[in-house]
Amino acid sequence: MKTFSLKAGDIRKDWCVIDASGLVLGRLAAIVSCRLRGKHKPTYCPHMDCGDNVIVINASKVFLSGNNKMVDKKFYWHTGFPGGIKERSMKDLLGGEFPERVIYKAVERMITRGPLGRKQMLGLKVYAGPEHKHEAQRPVALDVSSMNVKNCRRDSGV
Repeated sequence: MKTFSLKAGDIRKDWCVIDASGLVLGRLAAIVSCRLRGKHKPTYCPHMDCGDNVIVINASKVFLSGNNKMVDKKFYWHTGFPGGIKERSMKDLLGGEFPERVIYKAVERMITRGPLGRKQMLGLKVYAGPEHKHEAQRPVALDVSSMNVKNCRRDSGV
């Protein structure tokens, strides 16, 4: 029996759309990164981009699992000048101008670093609102909240 090796011509990239309203951020990012890498397929090949394209809508309505993470979780960066340390809480990020960056960065940190990971991240499209511009690709809706009870926040109303 020969070992199966995926060829570039055999790769079929599907499109799926995920509604992030009421979902827990870390669990959503883990599922999205698995889809982007192609680990859900039986033809997964770790050295090729065989994953799907993923559209995430309602990114501003995502939840965090902890009680005080919205306020207590801080992100730091430095401007390069003396005394230039800056911080921003998760509440400021989700309520700010670009709430979709929270999901994008969470998924990016779960994808392998390098040229292949950067190519796989091109398949992720995140939108803060309920509409997206990829209707022509006929994406299939993926119901993440029904996969596991812990994927959605119980008090979110979903």
